[in-house]
Amino acid sequence: MSSEIDPYFSGEKLYGDDFTQDQIDAWFTDETEGYNEISDTPRERGVYGYHALNIRHGFRHFKSCEFRNALGFGSAFGEEFLPIIDRVKEITIVEPSDHFVSRSIEGHPVEYVKPVSSGELPFKAQSFDLIICLGTLHHIPNVTFVVSELHRVLTVGGQALIREPITSMGDWRKPRVGATKRERGIPLGYMDAIIDNLGFKVVNKALCAFPVFNRVGSCFGISPYSNRVITTLDHLASTVAPGKERYYRPKLFQKFAAGSVFYVLAKSQ
Repeated sequence: MSSEIDPYFSGEKLYGDDFTQDQIDAWFTDETEGYNEISDTPRERGVYGYHALNIRHGFRHFKSCEFRNALGFGSAFGEEFLPIIDRVKEITIVEPSDHFVSRSIEGHPVEYVKPVSSGELPFKAQSFDLIICLGTLHHIPNVTFVVSELHRVLTVGGQALIREPITSMGDWRKPRVGATKRERGIPLGYMDAIIDNLGFKVVNKALCAFPVFNRVGSCFGISPYSNRVITTLDHLASTVAPGKERYYRPKLFQKFAAGSVFYVLAKSQ
C-alpha cells in the first residue's frame, strides 16, 4: 500500500472529502443508481429492515413529540419515517434515484427533490426541524460539506438522525461484492470531528452492526434489525468488542467489531 493512500486507510483522512468538483461530479454520476446496479432485484417498498434499530438508537431519544417539516436525505421510499409518520406534518426527501420516488408514505404526501453533485441543498437555512440521514453519507465524496448543509437547514432546537458505517468496507479501489463502485465507510473519529466542529449537540451515540448478527439473520431468513432482541444484543456486542477505531479491517479477526455508528443530534445554535 503506497504512502499516499495510507492516511485514508488509517482513518486519518476520508477518501473523497478533499476531491475537486470534477472528481465529485464523476463520483456523483457513478452513485446515482448505484444501489440498483449492484442488485438483480432492486429493492421494493415494504421490505425495509431497520425499524427496530432506528427505534432503539434513534426515535426513542427524541424530545419533540411533533415535527412540522422533516427532511429525509437519501431516504428512498421514506420507510424509515413509518414509526413516527403521524407525528410529522410535511416530508421532503432528497433522493437521486427515480426508482424510489413515491407519491406518499402511508397516505402522507411526500415531496421529492433531486440532489446536485456539489451537495448544496436548495433550501433556506432552518427549514426543517427533523432530518433523517441513514446510510447515505458513505455514498457521497464531500461528506464534511454535506453534513454542514444538513446543519444549515436544520432549525435551532431541531433534531437529526445520522447512521453510517465506520469501516472502509474493504478496499474501495477494487470491485467489491455487494458494494457500489464508490461507497466507503466514514472513520469513527473523523465523523465525531465533523459533528463536533459544526457545533451539534450529541443527544445519543450508539455503536451497532456487529457482523455476526447479519450473518445469523441471513442463515435463518430474518431481518436482524427489525427484531428488538437481536438489535439489543447487537448493541451490547458492538459496545464491548474492541477494534471500533480501526477503519481498514483486512484480517478476519479485525472484522469482529462495531460496523456502524448511530447519532441523535440536536442543533443548539
